[in-house]
Amino acid sequence: MNQLIFIFISPKPILLFTFHTLLLVCSYARMKPLFHSSSFCFFSLSLLMILIINIPTCLCEDDGYYKNCNTAFICGDNKQDLRYPFWGGTRESYCGGVADDINTMLTCEEKVSKITINNLKYRILDWDNTTQKLTVARDDYWSGNVCDVNTNIENSTFDNTQFQRYSDDVANVTLLYGCNVGAVSLLTPFYDIGCGGSEYVIYTIVYSASLSSFCTPTRKVVIPIFGTQAAQLGSGNGTLSEALKDGFELKWIGNYTECQSCVTYGGACGNDGGNQFRCFCNDGTHATSCHSPSVPSTTTSSKLNWRPIVIGAAGFVVIVFFIIIMIRCHLKRGIGRQQKSIFENKRELVEHNVDVYMQNYNLSMPRRYSYTEVKWITSSFREKLGQGGYGVVYKASLNDGRQVAVKLINESKGNGEEFVNEVASISRTSHMNIVSLLGFCYEGNKRALIYEFMPKGSLDRFIYKSEFPNAICDFDWNTLFQIAIGIARGLDYLHQGCNSRILHLDIKPQNVLLDEDFCPKISDFGLAKICQRKDSIVSKLGVRGTIGYMAPEIFSRAFGGVSYKSDVYSYGMLILEMIGGRKNYDTRGSCTSEMYFPDWIYKDLEQGNTSNTLLNSLTISEEENDMVRKITLVSLWCIQTNPSDRPPMNKVIEMLQGPLSSVPYPPKPVLFSPERPALPVECISSSDFNETSSITVSN
Repeated sequence: MNQLIFIFISPKPILLFTFHTLLLVCSYARMKPLFHSSSFCFFSLSLLMILIINIPTCLCEDDGYYKNCNTAFICGDNKQDLRYPFWGGTRESYCGGVADDINTMLTCEEKVSKITINNLKYRILDWDNTTQKLTVARDDYWSGNVCDVNTNIENSTFDNTQFQRYSDDVANVTLLYGCNVGAVSLLTPFYDIGCGGSEYVIYTIVYSASLSSFCTPTRKVVIPIFGTQAAQLGSGNGTLSEALKDGFELKWIGNYTECQSCVTYGGACGNDGGNQFRCFCNDGTHATSCHSPSVPSTTTSSKLNWRPIVIGAAGFVVIVFFIIIMIRCHLKRGIGRQQKSIFENKRELVEHNVDVYMQNYNLSMPRRYSYTEVKWITSSFREKLGQGGYGVVYKASLNDGRQVAVKLINESKGNGEEFVNEVASISRTSHMNIVSLLGFCYEGNKRALIYEFMPKGSLDRFIYKSEFPNAICDFDWNTLFQIAIGIARGLDYLHQGCNSRILHLDIKPQNVLLDEDFCPKISDFGLAKICQRKDSIVSKLGVRGTIGYMAPEIFSRAFGGVSYKSDVYSYGMLILEMIGGRKNYDTRGSCTSEMYFPDWIYKDLEQGNTSNTLLNSLTISEEENDMVRKITLVSLWCIQTNPSDRPPMNKVIEMLQGPLSSVPYPPKPVLFSPERPALPVECISSSDFNETSSITVSN
């Protein structure tokens, strides 16, 4: 009995007892076929020694702050791992980003985690600790019944909070209350929901005060939704309740770097009772990480009184555990080999499907890299160039010294059709204004594209002077003109120069790259569609693209079928942005119409005030003024609402290179068109630029 007590209160006998016990087990294993692997015994013995030596560290006296903040917020059976910067429930306020910050306080209502930001309550749909991305939905609109909403409704705003919109893939839906009008008299982009009697709730995704003369709302509510849901609503394929339930994404913009360092070394993140970061570890409170200097805390640490007993008991449990594991692992070795074989066969089948998919395009495929090679040429993804919706781009160097850009795909669907779609599209091209694909990687869920390196980066860095203070706005108007011509030539090549017509369907400044001589190259063919010339229809499931550059026919079939003229529209919007030096579509919450920007430029053009429209405010020559005026006229032709009124890209190039007098004055672009029968996505043949049709606005 005395010996037993001694074993449980002294760590050294436990260590010796464990060591000798495992030696006996391994000696017996050598004599039995069941344990024929001496290397397995040695590995288990080594691992056990490491565990026992570190038992005192693992079972040391835990700090009270650490124990509290190391526990996620508990609500029902949620698996969202809501920790820092959130607090609430069992998590004290010192576990949040800032103490007592009501915008990060969580509540649990009906087994649902909720957060209140700027006095509005949101349901938490998802939280990503790695990217600090928070997906939420308005709680008061969760039922989908927009009629039965509290009269105290407010707009969803995020001013003065550490949560901001996560990406540009966010649009606004505007709800108008108190409009006593029927559905028959509404304009095309406005939709109504009956609330009984003559009461309606009107909603739209392209609201503007200038378009609301038909209705004087008593209340107007603006709610963010995903851009894809906005596109579905605009096309009439989605429902408002689904859009509101899917919510939108926010990003925590607080200082998360220190928290990542703290968690890496086993700590829990929190604050000092104010706005200073603290790392709570099992040995006390530290400034930034468990390896940084300790700082005094305001509470006493909780102590464990029976430390030797716990250490002894843990050692005994580890002995039994490893003996059982050694036996079970050997018995399951054969099963493991079989499961591994099944997994490898499945992966080979998927990769075979991708190879067959590429061969169906009759591709001369670029070089295929292994994922190990991709890691090597990027130096383990050391230098990040940028990030988009489909992946992160890194700088890399090939064996011959050439610099390249590697886009690592972070979201793959199905059997890789979206990934292969870009490879298939760009592998068909060879043009000075199309970015060159040098290789690709496809290993299971590891997918990457290797492009030529473009040292000047993307076009948006050079034109958004009013949006981004660090934007580079230093090229002259001749350079701007040459960039416009280059993009037009690249699109004309995709539409007319390939064996098959390629619709890019995502032309925007972020997808135009510039080389060292400012020569533009079109990139990112993830949404492209390949149209065989012998086919008249291309399947296009869903509505995708970027708000502000999507042609009206992509939003709604009432405007016609999606064709290469949709790229012409996007090109026109892009060139107008180059001229005006700002985004055409405000994604930050203001209730402005997508057509406000072209209206502004058209008004200046009518009044001859092109200087108000320019990217630079410097005085320009008469020749440059004519150049800008010509580019503006051509762009306004490109964004005509009716696709048949837009010129094909070869006509665009002809007008840009010709004299100003050869460019006719365009009609003012309008946003709405009368309802038409639903049309398929078509590969429309080149139409005469002079072909026009009337456009009216419903009253």
